[in-house]
Amino acid sequence: MTQTQLSVRLITETFPPEMNGVAMTLNRLVDGLRAKGHRVALVRPRQKVDATDGIDTGDLLVKGLPIPRYAGLQFGLCRSSRLLKAWQADRPDLVHVATEGPLGLAAVRAADRLGIPVTSSFHTHFQRYGKNYGYAFLANTLMRYFRYFHNRTATTFVPSSEVREELAGMGFQNVSILSRGVDTQLFNSRRRCSELRRSWGCGESTPIVLYVGRIAAEKNLPLSVEAFFHLKQILPDAKMVWVGDGPERKKLAEKYPEFIFTGPQSGEALARHYASGDFFFFASTSETFGNVITEALASGLLVLAYDYVAAQQHIRPAENGMLARFDQAADFIAQVDALVALQGTWPTMRIAAEASVSSLSWDAVIDHFESALIRLAHTAPMQDLDYGRKKENSLL
Repeated sequence: MTQTQLSVRLITETFPPEMNGVAMTLNRLVDGLRAKGHRVALVRPRQKVDATDGIDTGDLLVKGLPIPRYAGLQFGLCRSSRLLKAWQADRPDLVHVATEGPLGLAAVRAADRLGIPVTSSFHTHFQRYGKNYGYAFLANTLMRYFRYFHNRTATTFVPSSEVREELAGMGFQNVSILSRGVDTQLFNSRRRCSELRRSWGCGESTPIVLYVGRIAAEKNLPLSVEAFFHLKQILPDAKMVWVGDGPERKKLAEKYPEFIFTGPQSGEALARHYASGDFFFFASTSETFGNVITEALASGLLVLAYDYVAAQQHIRPAENGMLARFDQAADFIAQVDALVALQGTWPTMRIAAEASVSSLSWDAVIDHFESALIRLAHTAPMQDLDYGRKKENSLL
């Protein structure tokens, strides 16, 4: 245990068993802090699997409503008064807000009233999702709201220097980097499974392109599909396997009956699925990091992704993967050709991919997060420092 134990309330609108990068990251942080002796309780929307009101864990479960056009995720609904009452009875040392919805705003307001330090994290470029979900016209309004929201907190954690620079350029204050780890004990090439490949109708030499993640419009799926079919023109036996679920799955399955859909996977099963593929084509342009990229590298896959966030940090072109110029679809496809031209070096590239993330550690990430929270928990109360009202007093 650490010498300073904190009582932390973590506010989030997504958490396991929901399967997405934000939920997974938060679960790692919560488990890590608890293992260090800190008391961490969640405030989150009730999920279908919840049989109690969170009494056993100390969590506060609130009502949730589905996010329009974004199946599987929900807004949390809670009045600040409910949080005020709960935190007056059991005052936390610090509140960390991971999502910017109504629940997060209620938490910031309640903590502000009580003088409890608040931190936040920026996980998702929702403003970039607009072109996929019919609200592109709201992008500027969303960014003004996000700036207002995060500038009310003592610091905003982001997963990469690229995101930090982007947000700082938009007027976000006190932005700090909290990177991501990868569990190389779980994700590694030793998990490769011939039996699983056979269940997909594939032999040991069948080229398999893997996709892991939410099967949703914001992931730029058509380009990943195009890259696969471009590869298939060169390697006719190639197959594409989709691991995960989402609103685009049914449409893809109907249009491409030859695709293999495994559904969501987790734990060792997910690790076997990763390691049993050969390529990982990830065309998303909306990531703040991209945990799937480091997991794919750790599993020894040949990764093709755009040159930003996790891919930019960890892929060395033609050595352990391939990078395309950001949001340049033609270059993304061209990199498929470049990758095939390197076929003789694929075994070496796979070894290099796994080695390139071998030093990433969730323990180091959690240590950094813990140190930051301890420091911020012992600053002056928010109402004295007047966090977040430095330059901006309204949403507009």
